[in-house]
Amino acid sequence: MSSLTRSPAWTALAGHARDLAARPLGGMFAEDPGRAQRFALEFDAIYLDFSKQRVSGETLSLLNALARQADVAGWTQRMFAGERINASEDRAVLHVALRSDQDEFPEGGNVMQEVRACRERMRGFVDAIRCGNLCGASGRVITDVVNIGIGGSDLGPRLLAEALVSGGTSPARVRFVANIDPAELDEALAPLDPHSTLFIVASKTFTTIETLDNARRAMNWLGGKSKVPAHFVAVTANTIAARSFGVDAERIFPMWDWVGGRYSLWSAVGLSAAVAMGYERFAALTEGARRMDAHFLNAPLEANLPVLLALLAIWNSNFLGARSHAILPYSHALRSFPSYLQQLEMESNGKRIDRQGQEIDYDTAPVIWGASGTTSQHSFHQLLHQGTPFVPVDFIVPLHASGDPAAQALLVSNALAQSAALMAGTAPGGPAHKVCPGNRPSSTLLIKSLTPGALGQLIALYEHKVFVQGVIWNINSFDQWGVELGKSLARSIGEQATPAGMDGSTAALHARATGRP
Repeated sequence: MSSLTRSPAWTALAGHARDLAARPLGGMFAEDPGRAQRFALEFDAIYLDFSKQRVSGETLSLLNALARQADVAGWTQRMFAGERINASEDRAVLHVALRSDQDEFPEGGNVMQEVRACRERMRGFVDAIRCGNLCGASGRVITDVVNIGIGGSDLGPRLLAEALVSGGTSPARVRFVANIDPAELDEALAPLDPHSTLFIVASKTFTTIETLDNARRAMNWLGGKSKVPAHFVAVTANTIAARSFGVDAERIFPMWDWVGGRYSLWSAVGLSAAVAMGYERFAALTEGARRMDAHFLNAPLEANLPVLLALLAIWNSNFLGARSHAILPYSHALRSFPSYLQQLEMESNGKRIDRQGQEIDYDTAPVIWGASGTTSQHSFHQLLHQGTPFVPVDFIVPLHASGDPAAQALLVSNALAQSAALMAGTAPGGPAHKVCPGNRPSSTLLIKSLTPGALGQLIALYEHKVFVQGVIWNINSFDQWGVELGKSLARSIGEQATPAGMDGSTAALHARATGRP
């Protein structure tokens, strides 16, 4: 057994889970008329109701003891101090600096001068495009921007552009291309004019196969390398490679080794989204995240939103047996949020080795999945209500939005009905095939309205939640060696006529795919 599963806080929670198993949620509400008010937490734009989770006051006390045992507060201080907590890569973890308003941060390793310089360059570039002052090689004004990236260089800015830009309100149309499948780039380019299109290539290393292949095809579509200086921007830490591709030095925006890709939307990786929404709204997004950072750093464990979300997820995964977690935003604008959280959580915490290099004997990241409501109600909600898997749910519900107020009210009522139905189920009696057992846990996050600041708070909330989970699980949430393995193998297979050292299956599939005997 690992030291974690033998620890006092862990064993106390395991015993408590056995004691609590027989207590239905409905009974907890009957015993405590004020449960909905006591099991809720609010910070700024976000109100969290977790009263439909299978927890009691004792559960919360024991979970907070687990957080203290893991020294969550100490690890948080270490991250904000710029310590190299990403030990396997010997790097600091400072995405919080990208939204800091301090003159110097962190103490002893100030990065704010370069962060502010990048912000100002972004502001100038965004304003130039949105004001119609940026032209292509032929003198035509840039009207379309295509973001080429993958992973964090795509999911983050894509989420922002969808969530914070109403159709037709941006002077420059922004599209996103991630897949190496040529169909995606072809589809994005079909309605565009090479004379008025700009490409933003986001790749930390500027060696990512999918991104560079799409960039090469985009260059050819423009008419060759001579067009690159006027029609390409790079966001990268590898300035030499970007310059070799043909990007002008003044159009290369920085990335830093202290920011992981899945935490990079606050940097120049968000340039395309800033073009779509305007720099002032992008700045408001980062300000919202900064407010959540301050709450996470300063609030006590018992009143700390990210800590609470992390502890609830650990309770469901490690003590109640959940193997997946559904994210259900009742908002078309947040339709990509489940995909964004898939990378954030599973790439961060999908680990089997602890910080001491030992194999662990407990589950880490559950499978994150989901889709926007109400469309999801007509697909997989059947499994949530009557299926055999135990799946906790986060309902994310903006209360006010543009458009028809009656339709928005109907959307909200559907979200509330789903959480109520998962908890209560159906009354006893009647045909067995109609019975919904209920007692299925969920949390509901209400957002006043989906402003840039509120979205910044929401994203930072989940970022810090994932961090807290990693601390308690004693894993490094900031590397991704499994991802690196697949990338290196793909490069090796692509470069060889007959891949050396491949297993028989892969070699046979490669021969069939390439038409070689």
